[in-house]
Formats: sequence, C-alpha cells, structure tokens
Amino acid sequence: MLDIQQLRSDIDTVAAALATRGVVLDTTAFQTLEAERKQLQTRTQELQAQRNTLSKQVGMLKSKGEDASAVLSEVGGIGDELKANEQALAELLARIDAFVCALPNLPAEGVPVGADEAHNVEVSRWGTPREFDFEARDHVDVGATLGGLDFDTAAKIAGARFAMMRGGVARLHRALAQFMLNTHIAEHGYTEVYVPYLVNADSMYGTGQLPKFEEDLFAVPKADGSTFYLIPTSEVPVTNIVRGEMVAAETLPLKFVCHTPCFRSEAGSYGRDTRGMIRQHQFDKVELLRIEHPDNSAAALEEMTAHAEAILRKLELPYRKIVLCTGDMGFSATRTYDLEVWLPAQRTYREISSCSNCGPFQARRMQGRFKNAQGKKGLLHTLNGSGLAVGRTLVAVLENYQQADGSVVVPAALRPYMGGVEVLEPVA
Repeated sequence: MLDIQQLRSDIDTVAAALATRGVVLDTTAFQTLEAERKQLQTRTQELQAQRNTLSKQVGMLKSKGEDASAVLSEVGGIGDELKANEQALAELLARIDAFVCALPNLPAEGVPVGADEAHNVEVSRWGTPREFDFEARDHVDVGATLGGLDFDTAAKIAGARFAMMRGGVARLHRALAQFMLNTHIAEHGYTEVYVPYLVNADSMYGTGQLPKFEEDLFAVPKADGSTFYLIPTSEVPVTNIVRGEMVAAETLPLKFVCHTPCFRSEAGSYGRDTRGMIRQHQFDKVELLRIEHPDNSAAALEEMTAHAEAILRKLELPYRKIVLCTGDMGFSATRTYDLEVWLPAQRTYREISSCSNCGPFQARRMQGRFKNAQGKKGLLHTLNGSGLAVGRTLVAVLENYQQADGSVVVPAALRPYMGGVEVLEPVA
C-alpha cells in the first residue's frame, strides 16, 4: 500500500509515477474524499471536545448537589451526533483505504519507463546456447519419448493446464527442487520453512493479491462462510510471517527459502502457452524471501537475484537477466529483475525467475515493522524471488540436454540427487 501521507502532500508526483505504470490516478476523487474526511474529522473532534467539557460540568454540578439535567440533555444530544459522525467517518476511511489499496507500488528511481515487456532492458547474458546437429524438440515431445510426461491423463483427472510425470522425469523434477533448496540453504544462508498451502484473506491482502487480483486465485469456501485461498506462490504465507509483528532490527535480515506447489487460475492467459508446462494451474516453485532493513533492501535485491542465477549456472543453462520496465512490473514491486532461460525448441529466452523488491509496500499493508536498539520504529522492506520455478527448470533441462536418440543427459549438478543416474533413456 502506498503511503497515504505522500498522497496527501504530493499527489501530483504520485500521479506522475503511477502514469509510467499505465495507471491513471483519479486525483479529483481522492481530494474529494480527503476534503470530506477533514470536515468529518474536524467536526468529530469538536463534538468530542464539547462532550468532554460538558461531562466535566455535569461532575461539578453533581458534586455541588445542583441540578445537572439540562447539561445531561445537551450531552445526550451531542452523543447522538457524535455517534453518527464516528460511524460516517469509519465508513469514509474504509472507502479511502479501498481507493489506496487498489493502487500499485511506485517504481524505484532508475527503473526504465515503458508500457509493456517490449520496453524491458537486458542487463546481461550468461552461457552460449547449444547448437544442435539435429532438430531440437520441445519438452512435450522429449518427455513423451522418455515416457515421463503425460498431459492427456492429467487432463482426464483435472482438465487443461495440468501435467502428470512418471519415472525418471518425475524423479528429475524432485531432484531439481532438492538441489535448489540445498544450494540456497548451504551456500546462500537461507532458512528453510514449510508453510500452509491454504491461507486466509488477510494473508492475501497483506501481499497485494486481494482485493485487486481475486479472479487469478483459487478460492476454497469454508463451512463458516469464510474463504481459504490456494497460494499462488509461497511469497504469500512466508511474507505474512511478519504480519502484525515488531521485529528487532538486530535480527535483520530474515532470509527464508520455501518449496511449495503454486496454484493459479491464469484468468488472463486464454490461448497463451497452451502446450506443455510453461503456464499451468499447478506448478512447483522454490521461493526466496527476504525481510530487510530499509537501508539494505536495494543491495539485497542484487544479492538475491545472484542467488537465483547461481542455480542456472550450476545447471549450465544459458540465460539472460533483464530489468522490467514500469509497465511490466508486478503490482507490489518497486524494482524487478527477470531471469530468462534459453529454450532451444522455441529459440528464445523464457522467464524462469522473477526477483522483486517491494520496499515498504507490503509491510504497510501487513503492519510489519522493526524497532532498533534506540527504540526507533519503521516499516520493514520485503523482497521475493523465484529460486527457481521447478517446472520451467525441468522444461529447460529436457530441451537443452536432449540427445538425437531421444535420451536426456542429467546435468552433473543433479546426479547426486538422482542416485548417480547420468542419462534418462527413452522408453522402448
């Protein structure tokens, strides 16, 4: 959530920053709400002061044994108006809150301005795409040859945009997740956490999925009338660890890594990536989460992105790093790097990790704060990044390590997790 004080004091600057994200801030509507709030708040404070003054008079009159009925009647009249005003003010503040919480984060200084992904800026590349002496097949065909990818059975069980894995491919998928977890824990200093896959609405609100993106979520009604939501990413439950908490500054940073399935309705992706595992309703991801002091969050984004890059390098998968433009960043992000892995069958780079600094945006929604040794308090900064998306990494391994005979070489880094298996052989 944006700082409402900044909206009140410098709305034109906020409007200009949001415009670079393609968002038109209705400044007139906000200023109208604010004028109404000030008027109601001023009148409410006046009534409270009058009631307090009259209540003291009542006490004085009674202490002298004098008749206080007239003053009591006046107090009663003020009380009725005050109650109505307080209710109106609460309703108005809720409307202002709804207005503000629908606004995305402001881009950080230096983020390239652009309308969409065409304006993202490449930062670097690593690795050289392999030249094949045969026609490279996509992961769907490679997986079918191995007898390990089955989309028809998954569709029978659940519908479109699901996959079922068998045998060596399923084991390779599991090995990737374990390899990522172990690397981030042992080499990068993250603490592993296991979290619920179902969360409440407060958790979804805290990280910015609600209320704006409810159609992208899978909702699970509860018997008591409330709603659970299947997590779209472990960013949601892990970041909410600090919701409503006051964290000691000396304990920062908090660095978590979490492996979960992720569930997304893909409501806005009709007709896109319908073949294979690129865009699924259910997929696995190893997520990196950092809770940082404001002074350190910019550097933490660089470090966290490098940790995600390390996985790709260990797997020897060519990739490029790009910084997203203002129009392509996620709702809660102030700066984002995407890592895109080379896919030979498509002859292009595709996103495999997105690493974002959200600044205090989520912490303000969650009221996640820190306090230093001198008692100074402030909002935490939150960061999240894929380290990596497991299914897309499997896609990249199958395509980049495929052989002419239909086999797939297991990357050296994964062999200890595969019981020493070096090659996945095609089924007879």
